[in-house]
Amino acid sequence: MTGTADRRVTANLALTLDGRFHGPGGPSDFGMFVPYVTSEVAREHLTRIHQGATTALLGRVNAEGFMGFWPAVAGDADADPRDRGYAEWLVDTEKVVLSTTLTEAPWERTRVVNAPAADVVAELRAEGGGDVLVNSSPSVIKPLLAADLVDRLYLMILPEIAGGGGRLFDDGLPSTRWALSRQETGELGEMAVVYDRVR
Repeated sequence: MTGTADRRVTANLALTLDGRFHGPGGPSDFGMFVPYVTSEVAREHLTRIHQGATTALLGRVNAEGFMGFWPAVAGDADADPRDRGYAEWLVDTEKVVLSTTLTEAPWERTRVVNAPAADVVAELRAEGGGDVLVNSSPSVIKPLLAADLVDRLYLMILPEIAGGGGRLFDDGLPSTRWALSRQETGELGEMAVVYDRVR
């Protein structure tokens, strides 16, 4: 299933070696991720993920965190140009936030939708034009993987074992095959990989 025209659904996430997107302390436990997110490889990867994307699809928690942080980076002339480029894209692009609790969007160019992720993706694909980036939101990525609706995965693999925390790849996902289209390794052992779904 490739959707309308060539509108892909892409997703990005950072994972530890044991497949965790946060540590055992809960969703705000990102201490082990910190040394890697400003590496050269991570910043180049950050630039790559939004190229070609015209819609950011986010869960509420990530939307609140992102929109509380990135707009200031977009206006910071001293920020790394790659960080600023991503921040400007996020502020300026269409954002769709999946939420059962928000009733209206607190950010510009944002609409809030209370619907299953697969239904929202089907609607976005029908609208056409550019990739849909599921932006570091495991609550959205997981049901889309379960429905086999992700076309590209941008993953940062960090050389840490968390030993606990949320996993991206739960048991019960459909069997799928992916082709490695890009791989870079940083000085700290972090890897930026891009996988495309083979259909």
